[in-house]
Amino acid sequence: MFPPRADILKALRLGGGDFYMLGKVEICGVNTAKLPVLKEKEKMELIVKAQAGDKEARQKMINGNLRLVLSVVQRFGGRGEAADDLFQVGCVGLIKSIDHFDLSLNVRFSTYAVPMIIGEIRRYLRDNNAIRVSRSLRDIAYKALKARDQLSEKLGREPNVNELAEALHLPREDVVFALEAIQDPVSLFEPVFNDGGDSLYIMDQITDERKPDNGWLDEIGVQDAMSRLNERERHILKLRFYQGRTQMEVASEIGISQAQVSRLEKNALVHMRKNMGL
Repeated sequence: MFPPRADILKALRLGGGDFYMLGKVEICGVNTAKLPVLKEKEKMELIVKAQAGDKEARQKMINGNLRLVLSVVQRFGGRGEAADDLFQVGCVGLIKSIDHFDLSLNVRFSTYAVPMIIGEIRRYLRDNNAIRVSRSLRDIAYKALKARDQLSEKLGREPNVNELAEALHLPREDVVFALEAIQDPVSLFEPVFNDGGDSLYIMDQITDERKPDNGWLDEIGVQDAMSRLNERERHILKLRFYQGRTQMEVASEIGISQAQVSRLEKNALVHMRKNMGL
């Protein structure tokens, strides 16, 4: 058996992966479990009244969509920001969505509101980011984004970096660097897919290309706990934590779905923690 990597020890101590999700129900003093759930027809009726100046309808529309804000806030977990702060910022995006929603559009309110909420949170994270981007870089980046939209309309396709640099009369390297500088950092625990409650995260998509390191810690407790698992669970943990495979790769190799791999992995870690007294 391979000696265990720090990855599996971390997974055991942190509880198998759900520690970074926003699990609490009460946030900013609001118990989201008791919030009303509005039907789409009710939303449209409330928006009409709210935009006409009805404060009670506006408040009811806000309360009826706080769950939507919470679901968006969960995407930004693991960034070191207080969930309450992100929730309040997301509510600002929700209110803007209510005030500016075009009733003539044949779209669901959530389709319009989610990008607004995400944009508001990203703006907050960008403005409060410890990594400061110089004004000159931001100016180049925003000019590049504007030029990209104009060229896309003109060419009928997405322009490449060389075309952007030529349009801005700037070196290609400056345009690339500026565009990369304004990108939001992405958490490894950012969910990218959800299937029946088992989320797939960015870290599950990253393969460890390094060769096995013979200097891994020789933790007898982990080896003993793994020996008590069944063959399939041991095989999954070896592939995931010793060979750096993603859940999708493991699923493909052993012939089951990614959701099943996720469940088996979590169950195995739970059993190991119990056997190790963690």
